[in-house]
Amino acid sequence: MSLENEIKDLIISSLDLEDMSADDIKDDEALFTTGLGLDSIDALELGMAIKKKYHITLSDDKEKNKQYFYSVSTIADLIRSKTNDK
Repeated sequence: MSLENEIKDLIISSLDLEDMSADDIKDDEALFTTGLGLDSIDALELGMAIKKKYHITLSDDKEKNKQYFYSVSTIADLIRSKTNDK
């Protein structure tokens, strides 16, 4: 399974989006506001799930985190950069 698909499954499971499948989430689609329409509470839950699963530390900089969490692709890039899993 690709890292992007793992992230999609993590989004679905950690945010209780049972009515969605990984195929419903596009890699480059915005996750917040537009696109998938997630909100700040979802961001916190997703951030915690990512930190737990991939053992990475997220930035304290809210603007950087907005960039990291823009899409599945940007989250995957962050995880790869933090875990050297290229």
